[in-house]
Amino acid sequence: MDLLQGTLEMLVLRTLLFAPLHGYGIAKAIRSSSNEALDIEFGSLYPALKRLELKGWIESSWEVSEHKRRAKYYQLTSEGRQQLQQEHSKWAEFVTAVGHVMGPMPEGGKS
Repeated sequence: MDLLQGTLEMLVLRTLLFAPLHGYGIAKAIRSSSNEALDIEFGSLYPALKRLELKGWIESSWEVSEHKRRAKYYQLTSEGRQQLQQEHSKWAEFVTAVGHVMGPMPEGGKS
């Protein structure tokens, strides 16, 4: 499923709300919480993580993973929490607006 522009950053912020994770963990958590519908490609994820870090919404540190390898872990900052609240409100408005436009499908697919 394709993501709308900016949606990946919002999903990353939401995922990091619960605990720090490394890149693979973030991708896996998004896939799992979307019932396998969203498969985040690393070519999209890592640039998004860099953008979020530059904005000050997440921060990173090198740690040892559960597999005893060095991994870069990302965590939400207080600014990131505030941004997530704003993004969540905008997303709810967007979903409501699209729901109004789409409405229920007419019987037989005709209007």
